[in-house]
Amino acid sequence: MHPGVFKFLPWQAVLLTGALLSLPLHAEPLKSAPPPEQAPWLDPELSPDRRAELVMARMTPAEKQLLLYGTFAGPEGQSPHPAPPRPQQAVGSAGYVPGVPRLGIPAQQQTDAGLGVTNPGMIDPDRRATALPSVLASGATWQPALSRQGGAMIAREARHYGFNVLLAGNAGIIREPRAGRNFEMPSEDPLLSGLMAGARINGIQSEHVMSTLKHYALNAQETGRFRLDARIGRQALRESDLLAFRTALEVSDPGAAMCAYNSVNGEHACASDYLLHRVLKDDWQFPGFVMSDWGAVHSAASAANAGLDQQSAGQGFDGTLYFKQPLWQALDRGKVPHARINDMAFRILRSYFATGLVDDPVRRQDEPIKPEADSRVAQKIEQNAIVLLKNADHVLPLDPDSRQHIAVIGGRADRGVLAGGGSSAVIPWGGDAAPGLVPPRGVYTQRILDPSPPLEAMRRQAPKAGISFTPGDRIDQAVAAARHSDVAVVFAGQWTAETLDMKDLLLPGRQNELIRAVARANPRTVVVLETGGPVKMPWRDRVAGILEAWYPGQRGGEAIGQVLFGAINPAGRLPVTFPRDSRQLPHPQLPGRHVGNDQAFRVDYHRAGAAVGYRWFARENRTPLYPFGHGLSYTRFAFEDLALSRHDRGVQASFRVTNTGKRTGRTVPQLYVHAPDGSPLRLGGWRSVELEPGESRRVSIDIPPRQLARFHPGDRHWHIPAGHYRVALARSATRPVTSEDIELAAATLPP
Repeated sequence: MHPGVFKFLPWQAVLLTGALLSLPLHAEPLKSAPPPEQAPWLDPELSPDRRAELVMARMTPAEKQLLLYGTFAGPEGQSPHPAPPRPQQAVGSAGYVPGVPRLGIPAQQQTDAGLGVTNPGMIDPDRRATALPSVLASGATWQPALSRQGGAMIAREARHYGFNVLLAGNAGIIREPRAGRNFEMPSEDPLLSGLMAGARINGIQSEHVMSTLKHYALNAQETGRFRLDARIGRQALRESDLLAFRTALEVSDPGAAMCAYNSVNGEHACASDYLLHRVLKDDWQFPGFVMSDWGAVHSAASAANAGLDQQSAGQGFDGTLYFKQPLWQALDRGKVPHARINDMAFRILRSYFATGLVDDPVRRQDEPIKPEADSRVAQKIEQNAIVLLKNADHVLPLDPDSRQHIAVIGGRADRGVLAGGGSSAVIPWGGDAAPGLVPPRGVYTQRILDPSPPLEAMRRQAPKAGISFTPGDRIDQAVAAARHSDVAVVFAGQWTAETLDMKDLLLPGRQNELIRAVARANPRTVVVLETGGPVKMPWRDRVAGILEAWYPGQRGGEAIGQVLFGAINPAGRLPVTFPRDSRQLPHPQLPGRHVGNDQAFRVDYHRAGAAVGYRWFARENRTPLYPFGHGLSYTRFAFEDLALSRHDRGVQASFRVTNTGKRTGRTVPQLYVHAPDGSPLRLGGWRSVELEPGESRRVSIDIPPRQLARFHPGDRHWHIPAGHYRVALARSATRPVTSEDIELAAATLPP
């Protein structure tokens, strides 16, 4: 702990005492809130800080204590350790933290996650919600506005069910392409991840529902997630994973940050003074509170002093309620300052006021859900997320007016579309389309098929065509169907989930064999991928077309059908590099694969450092299967007339984009910065632009100064070196169209 960590305020005259040890676990005052004239903290004209100060002065030590830990509010038997009964006041989901009704302070009703309102273990048999496409799919839109719309929609549905905290806002970057939760992350790039996460947070909090920012930090794989120690230099960490969180905080104000399971450089993330205090609260001046992930706390005094403010579902997931008796014992023994306890409570209360939980409390079912309208939000995201990876001989779009025969094969395309597994899994409107699906052995999570069958959507798009379906479990039948068709469309999937990493990048089962066989029978074969991240494609050169649809969400089948038949022009761009195989990665073998959570192990990230994804491929001069930023269209675009100018210590780039084709379409011109120190290229900015045929538009993009700088651990500041910088206007990380140089003076930026 460092001098000057805690700021003393007038309300800290109320000290906590050892008498707290006798308090019951779920004590909650039952008195109603006082009238506004007796409760100045209820005045919305005051700042969140002042309101928190005022209410703190009226709170008892017992009431402050209750803010510091939560209770699991899910089904009995679904926590790894015995948990107390679910409090009667809890709606029922991830967690519950009591409020202080006599002062007008609501309870936290917490639910997962960033893809929609979850229903763990069907705790509420009537709860259904709109399932958004995966967070990675949202990242593939490269449109923060769509991410915000998705956040606002799930927050409205959360309010309907009585939840006021969404455990969303994942700003992680994809370091390990085989990781099971990549579908919950926006991208491999800090700028793209940060802006997309920040937009999702803003959308959620626009509805007066608090959002978290997670998982802080380096929660890069599931294998050994409780035991692994991620090792990385501080400069590399600040220029990669932490830069994504920094970017998110520059464009949003989440009420809470969630610390991760893993350790970083020898410290548990939820007890890391460097991560929680020095970086988050000191360098970045984060005013909110830090909550733990479920099962990520290992201590009382060290975690509290490092900056953890609230233990989540402690008894059921950590096995010990560290922030109850153990914390007060540490307080009595002088191991935790009284000021720190008050700071913890203050930060939590401040976030209640800042995010609207107090001024606009949720009242269950007061907000009606509009499934049709909400599903359109999900569909719009997926329409913009689908990436056209290959389109040989213009096999796509298919003709909606043709009477051709189309063989649809595999992927349960007659029933629905894949969704990722784990705590973020949503029970969608219409229910699970394949309730009989079970996860692999040892994986305890829901395996859901969203009820949006692409087969039906394709038939609606092309009513005159003869569209047949073959399950694909028998390759000989699939081959026969393909051979007697004009076009074959093969649906292939890769189910990933929390707790489950992939051992390699191959599609599971016999899907690669199926695709090769179908492609031999019919060269006009199109593959539609539903995956949680990159996959290997040994059949790529044999097929005519490839679409990456990710986990498509509530209306995914409809969006896929629209793209296949040209009602929607594909606009997605890859937010993650697709390697040719695992040998191209910094870790050809998944770290800890043979260890898991049985024992501690280290993951060495020093080799790649800040060169994650496309930056690694550029530094190592390796050619991926498909590069970051790649995506084709049914029309053509010209990028030209690039001009650079200095702007607010950064660079402003302007250029012209023209739709030179015959269809309306959307493109994503990207800017990549090449610094004078020879470090790998870095994404500096982009713009998603929709143009009519023949339309031309001048586009300006400001490259943030930090995208030009390097972080110096010595003074904990960013520095822009003086010199010549090259900015490339590109279609992807490996396809520059033109570039210009600009001379910049040296500059220093805050941390």
